[in-house]
Amino acid sequence: MAITATETAVENVELTDFAQGSSEEGPRETQPEEGPDEGLSKLAYLRLAAAGVSFFVAGTNDGSIGALIPYVIREYNVNTAIVSSVYGANFFGWLFAAFANTHLCQYLNLGAMLALGALFQIIAHALRSWDPPFGLFVVTFWLVSIGQAFQDTHANSYAAGVKSSHRWLAFIHAMYAAGCLVGPFVSTAVASSGEVSRWYLYYTFPLGLGVFNLVLTCIAFRDTLGFVRKTVTSDNHESPDVDQSTEATSRNTNATQLIKQTVSTPSVWLLSLFFFFYLGSVLTASGWVVEYLVKARGGELSQVGFVPAGFNGGTLLGRLLLAEPTHRYGERRVIFGYIVAAFAFQLIFWLVPNIIAASIAVSFMGVFTGPLFASGMSLATKLFPPAIRATALPFVFVFAQMGGSAFPIITGVVSANAGVKVLQPILVALLATTAVTWLLVPSPKATPNAALHQE
Repeated sequence: MAITATETAVENVELTDFAQGSSEEGPRETQPEEGPDEGLSKLAYLRLAAAGVSFFVAGTNDGSIGALIPYVIREYNVNTAIVSSVYGANFFGWLFAAFANTHLCQYLNLGAMLALGALFQIIAHALRSWDPPFGLFVVTFWLVSIGQAFQDTHANSYAAGVKSSHRWLAFIHAMYAAGCLVGPFVSTAVASSGEVSRWYLYYTFPLGLGVFNLVLTCIAFRDTLGFVRKTVTSDNHESPDVDQSTEATSRNTNATQLIKQTVSTPSVWLLSLFFFFYLGSVLTASGWVVEYLVKARGGELSQVGFVPAGFNGGTLLGRLLLAEPTHRYGERRVIFGYIVAAFAFQLIFWLVPNIIAASIAVSFMGVFTGPLFASGMSLATKLFPPAIRATALPFVFVFAQMGGSAFPIITGVVSANAGVKVLQPILVALLATTAVTWLLVPSPKATPNAALHQE
């Protein structure tokens, strides 16, 4: 891969490409932020730290849902089917963001997109922290998922553009797992304190983190907080005097073309299918494990509320410890082995009627499913052409969130009639399907764009 003369020039190319997807002259290949004998710049480290913080904030939100669902059910007096609507709102937020992202990227630079995502999450957590009506509580999941979609997409893209990207992708996704680990501890401690649970006060915690996230994002990406300056004329040359309506039409046309190119790329659909079942299994497990242990295994709510922390702690360890061996020995074979191991521990969780054994098994499920997300994103950077990457990644995320929303909803609706014990066969089916869909994802060597991304 060619290396530009200076890190500053490289960063400017990278930020423009990720924010706009392509230029009027055609797509440009993203360059890494370091030369073969150079380390990352201080600005690059700051930006990667900001990306990690954004994932940590998202993790504190997602990781707390499973621990708080029993309290939400009891306070609002709703059943598992109704409370599953929070997952539906989450999905529709990601769906909205997928279409909005491509169009907004024609107008907003990278820093502006990241800051906008942080702002959406702040609004959502502020609304939650004053014990809103159930309907508004559900709407906040739509808002927070839009913010996460904007930040996750562009933080992933940025981390994927630096040299040794597999390590930095592992880092930011480990930060997400760290947030998921902290979330259940803090939320359970807040919800279980006092005679009357004030579980909603937990959201002051991600609210404060969200403000810090916004400030750090604005500092790290301060040179890209503005609007994209892009004007075109009929002969495809830039002109400062072009009519604004013509410019808007050009931007919208460019966004539409990027969407069409994305949906016509087979690897996008195949990788999306993998994430659909993978995230469906992970969020179903973490979202319903507490209710399952309370209802099916007779556990005490104040004690088993910490079990999702074990799952997320395992995820954190998996992403930190397994990233390098996964990269070294080949993502294709190793990831399949991880899924098989997670499947085995899921069977232990199901067949051994002991809460301690179940908690340990769930933790090991987290260890082996942990590396899957970062590895899938690393594979995406090799499979997707640079021109569509900023459009394709949100598309993949939407499918992931579709699975992460649909299967917890299905579990909640079915368990309303058949009992929460249906969690076990659903998880077995999801993990088995995840393994099959991973085998369907093409190898980067089989794609003409793979050579462009090799270090």
